[in-house]
Amino acid sequence: MEYGKIERTLFIDATPDVVFDVVSSPEHLKEWWPQEVVDLEPVSGSRGTLIWHLTDPEPDHIASITVVDAQPPRLFSFRWLHPADDAAAVGNSMLVTFELTPSGEGTSLRMTETGFREMGWEVAVLEKEYNSHIEGWGIHLPRLVEYSERVGSR
Repeated sequence: MEYGKIERTLFIDATPDVVFDVVSSPEHLKEWWPQEVVDLEPVSGSRGTLIWHLTDPEPDHIASITVVDAQPPRLFSFRWLHPADDAAAVGNSMLVTFELTPSGEGTSLRMTETGFREMGWEVAVLEKEYNSHIEGWGIHLPRLVEYSERVGSR
């Protein structure tokens, strides 16, 4: 296996404007991905923090996030890394891209995550991290669809 890219395409019964807001704004991100998003704006160059509380009120996982590109309502991409001490850049972070295309009354969302090979991990770590991200997106993307559709029906 190459462990180079994770790619998923989903149909969401909500407009691209709604889906863009859901994948790019802190108040929506925390409803389907991390529990907290700090200091992030959906504009290129914006930096923030993603925080997950898995078992108790103390953060279990903190990641830096840097917006790479924001073209409402069709494209949102960012780099994220853990630990959160460094600025996200090529070679120390993953690049996540959401491409949104109108599809009938809804949106076709194509999510890709790359950067695994560029991290310089040994094969066992690369495989573990890649599989962990596959598992994570398997949990969070269905939540993204369900939440977007709820927001879109308001």
